Amino acid sequence: MNRPSSPWLTTRTAGVLAHVSSLPGDYGIGNLGPGARAFVDFLAAARVRHWQICPVGPTGYGDSPYQLFSSNAGNPYFIDLGELQAAGLLTAAELAPLRRLPAGHADYGRLYETFWAVLALAHDRFTADGGDGIEGCGSLKAFSREHAGWLEPFADFMALKAHFGGYAWTLWPEKYRRWAPGLHATLPAPVRLEAARHVFYQYVFFAQWTRLRRYAAERGVSIIGDVPIFVALDSADTWRNRAVFQLDAAGRPRAVAGVPPDYFSALGQLWGNPLYNWKHQARTGYAWWIARLRAAFELYDVVRLDHFRGFDTYWEISADAADARQGTWRKGPGLAFFKAVRKALPAARIIAEDLGYIGPEVVALRRAAGLPGMKILQFAYGHDANNVNLPHFYPPDSVAYTGTHDNLTTRGWLEGLQPAEAAQVDDYFQLGGSRSAWPVIRAALATPSRLAVIPMQDLLDLPASATLNRPGTNEGNWQWRFTPAQLAGLAGKKTAQLHHWIQLFDRTGDRPFRDYSEPPVH
Repeated sequence: MNRPSSPWLTTRTAGVLAHVSSLPGDYGIGNLGPGARAFVDFLAAARVRHWQICPVGPTGYGDSPYQLFSSNAGNPYFIDLGELQAAGLLTAAELAPLRRLPAGHADYGRLYETFWAVLALAHDRFTADGGDGIEGCGSLKAFSREHAGWLEPFADFMALKAHFGGYAWTLWPEKYRRWAPGLHATLPAPVRLEAARHVFYQYVFFAQWTRLRRYAAERGVSIIGDVPIFVALDSADTWRNRAVFQLDAAGRPRAVAGVPPDYFSALGQLWGNPLYNWKHQARTGYAWWIARLRAAFELYDVVRLDHFRGFDTYWEISADAADARQGTWRKGPGLAFFKAVRKALPAARIIAEDLGYIGPEVVALRRAAGLPGMKILQFAYGHDANNVNLPHFYPPDSVAYTGTHDNLTTRGWLEGLQPAEAAQVDDYFQLGGSRSAWPVIRAALATPSRLAVIPMQDLLDLPASATLNRPGTNEGNWQWRFTPAQLAGLAGKKTAQLHHWIQLFDRTGDRPFRDYSEPPVH
């Protein structure tokens, strides 16, 4: 057995992928309250060691967690409002419209119409009380001091965005298009009030998140978070740090990010994010990126670094292009970036999202950086002529998935296969004519990969309609949720099976694996 090159991935474990928005909750979207704790309890009972989520920041265009208003902030939608009711800041009558929202999906339109007014009420009552904190949440003043580096600019950004009708900062009046120290004091009084509300929302989010993360850790569950390689143009990140990005004098992107045509889309994916000024980053010792990762590790135990190949080469698309087919490959920062990260954050545990058509240069960079990559069982047939996604080829320093948030559910994938491919897949995974995800789940847990992660939709054996995101589309994404009844049913029927397979395939995480044999234990 070859020793993995990834220094932190030394034991065999299992994880489950479920974004916070997908969790059970009483207020129209998953939150950090009882539904999250019940999910953690299920993971712990099955000996699942990791809970993987998508980015937890405040979402912008298309409600995508990969288009955030800030790479530091939390999404206020994820706040457990029941806790604010218990603190006397909200009433049952005020929460009733949110309780009437669907339990099986997130209706972002109706959520937007009702959620923010309710949360503003909680802030205004908190301020009227004149206190410095909510019981169990600590001091608001202390929180503000600790996070001052990003919190005030973010709060000002959100308040100004609301003040100017939701328009992007590139369309604001000139005096507000560039953040600077002291800007807050010049803002109109209603804008300062709205900024204070956003500070309060972050205070509550971080307090609840910290408690949930501690709850998970006490039960042996770590959290794998996601850091997108790019940030949104319409974000506090670009507004405050324009020199970090390839922007013109007005703040408009000179070119934008995406990927060429691939497995997910014949037109490629036109993400529209501004590209980095990597020369500036190198001159500053990658300080902005290191600060971003340091903040991520304050939230997560492990980070999945999205679109890893962009650190080797990235697809540059004209800012006025209609789609991603026409672009140019440009060189990224390469190994120098990861050396700087390792020096600044020596204990960082990072997974490289190295999906798509990956050449030898990207593999060499990942190995030199000492990072495990990803393998997707759904890509084993019809996707790659080299068949590197066939499970028996997986190296130990990898993370195996049945699918990701960007894939169809495994049942949906199986049900959509053409006859010839379906026969191959049936033979390989010994499906016996079934289209259940569970034989594929077993195969993922049996792979040589040190870590195997299963999406919650696959554990629930759901069809393609439960897919969380379909890349290249703008409608109907990020809405899927599971209900308390579904979680209870899964826990009652499948905990023992999952626990057995985790033990059978040595995924308890109890011991490191070595390259030599030892005498039997008597």
